[in-house]
Amino acid sequence: MDPTLDTVAHEDHHILPTAGGYALGVLRIAFGFTFLWAFVDKLFGFGFATPAERAVVNGGSPTTGYLSGVEGPLASFYHGMAGSGLVDFLFMAGLLGIGLTLILGAGARIGALAGVLMYVFMYGASLPTVTNPFLDDHLTGALVLVVIATIPAAWSYLGMGSWWARIAPAWLR
Repeated sequence: MDPTLDTVAHEDHHILPTAGGYALGVLRIAFGFTFLWAFVDKLFGFGFATPAERAVVNGGSPTTGYLSGVEGPLASFYHGMAGSGLVDFLFMAGLLGIGLTLILGAGARIGALAGVLMYVFMYGASLPTVTNPFLDDHLTGALVLVVIATIPAAWSYLGMGSWWARIAPAWLR
């Protein structure tokens, strides 16, 4: 075999994973920013999704408005959680933790899997879906986070994932 062809084939094989790794890194950071921004807006009430008077720092509940407005087959389940101090705390901690782990890449697998769980809960709260009988942005977001959780390049590019993989216990990687 011609060694020149082998080198070219090897380089071509290497280029795609590198580009794909960077693309997954950008995707991970974008999803992380989405979660982190939701945390910051609910905490301080910048007026994007949360008005100042309903901000957590002003005594507002980050779950009351959304969960008390749920309709559909799971409405009573979600209504029962609306405004609970424990649910508010877990929701805000989840937004912060998911956002930070995805942006940093450290603990991104756990953050992505927690994000999948949060998206599945939000999907349940949005039933029945309006524009599609099954698929909506919550499920597609969950699927993207599954990809991020399962492909090491997603957390090793543009972040601290490689460092995290060296220092974290195996169950946290």
